[in-house]
Amino acid sequence: MKLKILPPHLRNKKRYLAFEVISQKPLTREDVIYLIWEAAAGLYGACGTSNFDLWVVKIWNCDVPHKNVLKGMLRCNRAEIDAVRAIIPNITRFKGGKVVSHTLGISGTIKSSTKKFIKLKE
Repeated sequence: MKLKILPPHLRNKKRYLAFEVISQKPLTREDVIYLIWEAAAGLYGACGTSNFDLWVVKIWNCDVPHKNVLKGMLRCNRAEIDAVRAIIPNITRFKGGKVVSHTLGISGTIKSSTKKFIKLKE
């Protein structure tokens, strides 16, 4: 028997949050995911973090001379967007190096978030 998919009006609404991370040391995708989860668990705990429906959609490496810059996109629950925005600035250190991170913007779709906030030079 095939499982039925939830109709759109019963699914949780999602938002996409674009962010930027600048670090002294080069970071990988796994490092960024670790930093986000650690910051979320430190700020809200495991139970609070589970309500966010948090997922790292994509990470881009930006070619900036003499800097390690990554841009990324998080998917989260629409009702918890303010709490997720509070997580990003709490990422300050990784393996003894300084890290600066901030939110670029919030959007309702991946396409519009990429177009508005990521703006990579092709």
